[in-house]
Amino acid sequence: MLKTFHLNTSHHDQMIDVTNEVEGWIREEGIKEGLIVVSSLHTTAGFTVNENADPDVKTDMLRRFREAYPWDDPQDRHMEGNTAAHMKTSTVGHSQTLIIENGRLALGTWQGLYFCEFDGPRQRKYVAKIIQ
Repeated sequence: MLKTFHLNTSHHDQMIDVTNEVEGWIREEGIKEGLIVVSSLHTTAGFTVNENADPDVKTDMLRRFREAYPWDDPQDRHMEGNTAAHMKTSTVGHSQTLIIENGRLALGTWQGLYFCEFDGPRQRKYVAKIIQ
């Protein structure tokens, strides 16, 4: 089972919690057990699992990414000028593999699945594949 999801990002750097959207599809399909792989179809956006209770975690993570990979590094040679976005995506990764247990993502109390935008705002797509 493969599904393509669409989303519009609204900021240059952004972490969007897609946990409910992905779990909704798992419920629609009636899946109780298995694995799910979610994958960004872009080189400047990826996925991570992290805390979804305190929004300051996202704020701090995005700030640290900007510090580690500054957007305006004069040594960057990529014509599009978005080398920092490529570096951030390579750091978080383009995909996540998660366990499905009792029809839900097997996440900890404070964890959520995040689509990470690093070169927005844009129209984005990601795919999810359920493996039983």
